Amino acid sequence: MATDTPLRPADSAALDENRSQSRPAPPASGWTPRLRRLIGIDEPLLAWVPEERARYTWYGALVVNTALLGALSMVLALSSFRSDLPLAAVVGVAVVWFWVVLALDSWLVSSTHGTTVRKWTLLVRFFLSVLLGLFIAEPILFQIFDKEIRQSIAVGNEQKVADYRGMLVSCNPTDGASTTDRRECARHQLKVAGSPAELARQIKSNGDRAKTLSTQVAGINKTLSARQSTEQRLCGPKYWIWRGGVRDVTITCERAREATSEYERNSKVKTYEKQLEGLVAQGQKLAARKDGAADDYQPLLQKAVDDKTRQRAADLDTDGILTRAAGLKEVAESDGFALFLTIVLHLLLLCLDAMPVLAKVLSGVTTYDTLLGARHRASRTLFAEELQVQHTCARMEHDVQRHRVEWDTTDRMRRLEQEHQRAQAERAAQERAELEARMGRIMRARGV
Repeated sequence: MATDTPLRPADSAALDENRSQSRPAPPASGWTPRLRRLIGIDEPLLAWVPEERARYTWYGALVVNTALLGALSMVLALSSFRSDLPLAAVVGVAVVWFWVVLALDSWLVSSTHGTTVRKWTLLVRFFLSVLLGLFIAEPILFQIFDKEIRQSIAVGNEQKVADYRGMLVSCNPTDGASTTDRRECARHQLKVAGSPAELARQIKSNGDRAKTLSTQVAGINKTLSARQSTEQRLCGPKYWIWRGGVRDVTITCERAREATSEYERNSKVKTYEKQLEGLVAQGQKLAARKDGAADDYQPLLQKAVDDKTRQRAADLDTDGILTRAAGLKEVAESDGFALFLTIVLHLLLLCLDAMPVLAKVLSGVTTYDTLLGARHRASRTLFAEELQVQHTCARMEHDVQRHRVEWDTTDRMRRLEQEHQRAQAERAAQERAELEARMGRIMRARGV
């Protein structure tokens, strides 16, 4: 009976098998590891906590979604502001921008793993995410409010054109009167030939010149008349003389005639008289033109105003980024609900763009972060110990080298001493042999 009684319930075996799941877990396959690799997840380390694989998989999906949203925003921006670009260029720029956003968000997320992440670093990363979100959100908002923005821009441009035309009409009266004394008319004055005021100024200028020239001609003629009177008086019969049996004028008369002719030539009175006749004729023509100038000037002025107005309307921007931003601002300011909707969409898009960092802030410290922090601490400890080992080994190696050098030095010194002693002994033997030879010669010389 005892052998037939189970030690524990039958269903507890499966429970124990689930509890005793192997660690680390088998490597994952498919596209999920690639998503986690984008945010810097270490798969062998995550295998120790396979329960968090799903969390980090969706974490990587958030990063990819943000990059896709950025690429879509860039396509919308280029399509709105540079409609002349070919499709290949738009796609190429969108792909590059996708990669830039993906790399930035991947760095922002991967740098938050671990338990040593400080709050201020998360704030800095969140600030960078908000800046990136603002750049991504604006083109999307432009597309959402495209109809309202275009209507606001059209109304604003019409008002600008109407105001510009009003200034042209105000600063260019139909009678052609000058408006140079008005500061606001400095950039709105038109140059239209044939205005009544311009003709009046020309008539006045022509009359002044004719009057001045007439006075000059009258003065010359007066002087010339006086000289001619003097000439007639000096050349009269009263002053004739007999010369060769014939009555003739005196040399004084000839000098008077020569002086009168020279003055008439030098004074250019004939030229001045012709110029005066031309000025008089021009004055008559200007006076005749002035009578019909009012009827001819108004159509020319109207045409010039119309041309300037059309040019102004053509120069106004309708698709520029600053113009559309100003249009979005006017749409938001014109209606309370539009302002509320704009703020809500801004916040929504900013949250979507900053979601990778927000997800890290909201999720807090995970088991993977704890393991990664432990690995970092272990790595620092191992590295410090490795440095100590390397330092100890290097110091021992230096001791061995120093000991080797000391023994080598001692051995070399011993050899040097032996060589020195041997050399001294050899020199002593040579000196002794030389002394003995010298003594032998001395002794032989003395006959000993």
